Amino acid sequence: MLRFAGFELDFDRAELRKLDGEAIKLRPKTLALLHLFATNPGRVLSKQELMTAIWPNIHVGEDSLFQCIREIRTALHDESRQLVKSVSGRGYLFSTDVRESSPGDAAATPLPAAAQQPTEDDGVAEPTSAPRKQRAGRWWLLAAALIACVAVASYALSLLRHPAQPGTYSIAIAPLEARSSDPVTTTMAANIADHLTDGLSTIGNIRVIAPHAVTTSPPTDFILRGDLQRDTDKWVIQARLVEGASGQVRWSSSASVPLSVDPAIQQSRLTAGIGYPLALFINALSHSVQRSADSKIVIDQANAYNSKTTPERLSAARNMLEKALASHPNDVDLQASLAAHLIREVQMEWLTPEGAAAAESRARNLLESALEHEPDYVPVMQAYCRLLMTTNHFVESLVACQKTLVLQPWDGATLFHMGISQLQLGRIEDALASFKQADAFDMPAVSRWTWLLGAGVALVHLDRYEEALSWLNRSLAITPGTGRTSMLIAAAYQALGQPEKAREAMKEALKIRPRSNAINVPLRTKNESPRYLAGSDRIMKLLIAAGLPEK
Repeated sequence: MLRFAGFELDFDRAELRKLDGEAIKLRPKTLALLHLFATNPGRVLSKQELMTAIWPNIHVGEDSLFQCIREIRTALHDESRQLVKSVSGRGYLFSTDVRESSPGDAAATPLPAAAQQPTEDDGVAEPTSAPRKQRAGRWWLLAAALIACVAVASYALSLLRHPAQPGTYSIAIAPLEARSSDPVTTTMAANIADHLTDGLSTIGNIRVIAPHAVTTSPPTDFILRGDLQRDTDKWVIQARLVEGASGQVRWSSSASVPLSVDPAIQQSRLTAGIGYPLALFINALSHSVQRSADSKIVIDQANAYNSKTTPERLSAARNMLEKALASHPNDVDLQASLAAHLIREVQMEWLTPEGAAAAESRARNLLESALEHEPDYVPVMQAYCRLLMTTNHFVESLVACQKTLVLQPWDGATLFHMGISQLQLGRIEDALASFKQADAFDMPAVSRWTWLLGAGVALVHLDRYEEALSWLNRSLAITPGTGRTSMLIAAAYQALGQPEKAREAMKEALKIRPRSNAINVPLRTKNESPRYLAGSDRIMKLLIAAGLPEK
């Protein structure tokens, strides 16, 4: 056992306890991370080191790490963050004395902490005791085998003792069936099941039982089952959500990913292809939304009109949504969809100033009404995040977007809105990471062109023009009607010393946006950082050189 700060970490039982014997329930990954901290007291561990140890050979976002750290701090009552300390730009430090003991021992042997803080040269201090490092390795091998099974089983049994509150659902993740016995398919199926488990477990109203614990788990609200097949040119995954009591199929979906993309991206997109619609379904179950029978059809039609953007198509889509909402004024899905559409019209800048102000006001009123009735409903939260970003409330938008991602971890559209806010706050590298994460999920498909455009914008700001062209051309192939994409392509070609290609791209942009000039093309200036404004000035000079009228 390890003892620290009034707690015991028991290897034999793979649990965290208070010294009075009270057990504290932690998810397996969280318990594994606490073990890693406790066997490395006084040493700064980088984020990458932590993620590699806890999620070996699996690509996960930093949100998974942050969630585990929040759970550890809560369990240890570390609200002041004095036990698990953040070391800016370097990682995390477990700052307390840790002692080894056997059960029933009155005395305990302290684990030596690192003798000094990390230097600027290596970024991470090495432990001063080689025996401690070897001892920690032995403990880790033992604990790894116990944590996954005992902690999950303990957590599953706790569901019997603590029934779910209304609006909370327990889901058992059955092992994903591999349709062939080859090792690649088997490994991919196991990794996707793990990713789904990790992603769903971050959602507050979902209790998840991991794949290997399903056969011994107590009755649950739902069981998620699925299978994975590897065809000649693509992966195909199918999943269904079955009621635990009745066996009735309540939800099903499928997704496919080409084998031509990077293997890590294949895995991420297959997970998101199931996780994204499943998270929306579970979120809708938690709300008494008044959905009309044909609202989904109308919303899908409007989105289809938007995929090839022109002023006429935008207007037609808005009219469809307005007509449907007039017939069903309490339909929250229609309210959120219309609000998002109006915000998009404002972003496209095809409206007059008066029309844009009216559209923004109407969108805000729709969303405020919807949030009042359904404050945690994902479609409403997605649109509200977008509204705040569009109206230059960037910090508030980041908060709203993060709240959305807690309920919908695979939401590429929200990551795009977060990235645009980061971009205009001058956090260009963070923005690029958000856009790339959205591309890794590739959901929802209707928004696919946006994060490709966002990555292109960020790369142009970073003067990485060749990379930018790759992302921008991918976006243009999906949605050629925005005009902005062609303008950025023109800027990239101009910076690369290819003025003829730059002028050709600008000519295409001006066909779509004939009234564009150096005055009305920039986004509205409010709350933007000096770094972003300086980059925008450089880009504007490139656009003018490529043929954008100055007035």
